[in-house]
Amino acid sequence: MNTPQSNVPAAARAAAEAAAEEFIEGMGLTAEADGLPRIAGRMWGLFVIEGGPCSFAELAERLQVSRGSISTNARLLRDFGILERVSRPGDRQDYYRLAENPYGALLHGYADRMRAKQRNAERAISALPLQHMPGVRQRLESMQQFHQSAVEATEALIAKLRDPAHPHQQDDQ
Repeated sequence: MNTPQSNVPAAARAAAEAAAEEFIEGMGLTAEADGLPRIAGRMWGLFVIEGGPCSFAELAERLQVSRGSISTNARLLRDFGILERVSRPGDRQDYYRLAENPYGALLHGYADRMRAKQRNAERAISALPLQHMPGVRQRLESMQQFHQSAVEATEALIAKLRDPAHPHQQDDQ
């Protein structure tokens, strides 16, 4: 996946590789803090830096983890819309690359999960005998309002990112 650049001085290449490794590891740590596997974050970071496509074998070697771990986490990142599976003519292996709009996909998924929580709170408000459960209505309504606000704010962000006046969505893949 790494393509050596002969016109770049060795010291600059080494500094760039060190910065890339730090970014990749940082992505692993932040993914872990978000409840995801660290390797998923490391893979995401690698694809942000290198784009892809690359095979499970290339990913396993580059990140020093098993192909099974790569497979599991590639599916997870694909389900989130961060990666997409691609093929190469005549090659039976699966390859992955950074999806065209991974951040929009993440936001859509987040909004969907917030809508589901909002609907769950609304169903509970309708179904529970709240007159016999002091404080529950207020907590459920607060939960419902929070998730409604989260959906509205996320949808506004999605719309803002779609606006051509905000070109940071598709910088350099």
